[in-house]
Amino acid sequence: MFQKTFALYGAAFLGALLVLGSCKKETTPRPNAYLALEYPQQEYQSYENSYHHFTFDLNKTASVKEIKSTAFEVHYPEMKATIFMNYKTVDNNLDALLKDAQKLTYEHFIKADEIIEQPYLNEEDRVYGMFYHVGGNAATNVQFYATDSVKNFVVASLYFYAKPNFDSILPASNYIQQDMRKMLESLRWEQTKK
Repeated sequence: MFQKTFALYGAAFLGALLVLGSCKKETTPRPNAYLALEYPQQEYQSYENSYHHFTFDLNKTASVKEIKSTAFEVHYPEMKATIFMNYKTVDNNLDALLKDAQKLTYEHFIKADEIIEQPYLNEEDRVYGMFYHVGGNAATNVQFYATDSVKNFVVASLYFYAKPNFDSILPASNYIQQDMRKMLESLRWEQTKK
């Protein structure tokens, strides 16, 4: 009889322990956290390339490093980003330069979700080009080329010093994309500057 009573009390004790042990506060799902990135208001100043005599508007927060006579970099240190710009002289090779610029963009097609081409035409200042937005986890998300079709040809590509995760770099990419569009729209060759 003692064993039955002990077993009964033991079972009741374990049951009570399980019931009391399983009581906890109800969990409440927490909202997703979003990265709140704030960038300074874009202000521009004129930049003149000392080698090839063309100008464009440049964000005041960016800095330029001239690498050689045909290449320079526009740095955004807070965003860990750089726009690589290359200048080439047109010498009866415009078709080859255009193919190279387009090839540079479409090399990212494998990782890209989309590539949006936006032609640019400014006949008054003889600036013709193409602005590319590359969506997805490509190494570069924004590129453009510009030419006067006679003498000058410029190519620009945006790169981040981070693994290309489109969602993570999207705010910075959008910010710099506006700057690159401003560069293209304000580009003036020396012979057509007014």
